[in-house]
Amino acid sequence: MKPEELFHKIYQSAKRLNFQIYVVGGYVRDKLLGKQVKDIDFVVVGDAMKFADALKEDLHLRTVVRYPRFGTFMARYYGYQLEFVNAREESYQKNSRKPVTKQADLFSDLSRRDFTINTLAMDISPERFGEIIDIYNGRKDLQDGIIRTPLDPVKTFSDDPLRMLRAIRFAAQLDFTIEEKTFAAIQANAHRLSIISQERITDEFNKILMTEKPSKGLKLLDESGLLNVFFPELTRLKGVEQRKGFHHKDVFYHTLEVVDNVAAKGADLKLRLAALLHDIGKPATKRFDEQAGWTFHGHEVVGQRMAKKILKRFKYSNDIIQYVCKLVGLHLRPMALVGEEVTDSAIRRLIFLAGDDLDDLMTLCKADITSKIPSKVKRYLQNYDYVLKRINEVEERDRLRNFQPPVDGNEIMQRFGLKPGPQVGKIKKFILEAILNGDVPNEHDACLDYILKHKDELLSDGGNREKKNG
Repeated sequence: MKPEELFHKIYQSAKRLNFQIYVVGGYVRDKLLGKQVKDIDFVVVGDAMKFADALKEDLHLRTVVRYPRFGTFMARYYGYQLEFVNAREESYQKNSRKPVTKQADLFSDLSRRDFTINTLAMDISPERFGEIIDIYNGRKDLQDGIIRTPLDPVKTFSDDPLRMLRAIRFAAQLDFTIEEKTFAAIQANAHRLSIISQERITDEFNKILMTEKPSKGLKLLDESGLLNVFFPELTRLKGVEQRKGFHHKDVFYHTLEVVDNVAAKGADLKLRLAALLHDIGKPATKRFDEQAGWTFHGHEVVGQRMAKKILKRFKYSNDIIQYVCKLVGLHLRPMALVGEEVTDSAIRRLIFLAGDDLDDLMTLCKADITSKIPSKVKRYLQNYDYVLKRINEVEERDRLRNFQPPVDGNEIMQRFGLKPGPQVGKIKKFILEAILNGDVPNEHDACLDYILKHKDELLSDGGNREKKNG
């Protein structure tokens, strides 16, 4: 169904109730930018809950999700996500972003919106179909690439501090500039972000990370002071340290470059998070060596612990936390495998530890090359190509990715008359180490023979064997 046909049906339902209805916000903005979107917002000048009943009947909607307190309802129709809201005015209490609302006209409703580019409305009546209503010059700001608030930005951001993150998100998504007074108001109100729930902050932060060039949004978060409010660990990466002629490049800007590098490869959210956090442990491990200059020994281990705490605070899922922590902990391993003297055992351990995330790990490692010296970049890339060649050779021979021991716990218990317990785990670990060390191939019969050969030493502590019947 074309949007025009959908709008005609919705308009007829509103007309039957003698309500006015307009398309507003993001749909109008994106239409003017030449984008096709399926999410459409409408303003109802009238009773939205009464309109929900009429629309459900007229469009034969199976489900309408209502929020009577906010005068809002949502529905899906032919692939469109539709949201309807009463035209309203809003007022805020100082320590809450939840507004007190009352019904109003279209112009009052447009004035409460966050940015001029989102105050645009479109008439869908047959007489004026497609006519843009633009009372705050949003169309010009859209053409000029400007983010600004329709009303006083200080009040706008103080009332609803989440709008500060949205300003930066729109600037990053659209590659727009935040108008000077608007940005100054964000800086002045950055501390107000503390009243916003972590879930909402994380949602906006994810959208910034998923932009084409995340560094733009991340720099704006830093310059505005917002980053230090909700992500102080990242701001601590800033600063160039120098001593006796030694210096280390600014880890903050290096990190942003790494995130941009993985984004350019089409990375998903979790890989971008891994890139963002891969060096998060450097400030805590920074030491100066008279010969080597600044060092960060063990930063991957410290960073892994820090990443877990940060991601939990941000309310990410356990799957994302485990993935990111794995990559942060392993991101130095591939470069350590450069050289003819590296054993197959070391390669096997990397394959085993990385599992299905090995390809992402290698993408992260390549993205970590941010040197501006072409010869150095070329050398590093050649090193990674060598490591990949070795990995592919060992992987093809030993089939270790997402490794599961060829002799499982049930078979071990049956063969040795053991009950479930630590000794079964000990035997499984023994065979794993033997495979990784290259003492035995990753094959069932060979591994079983190897266990039987070392049976006495494996069971020497008595374990929890069951007594067998004669």
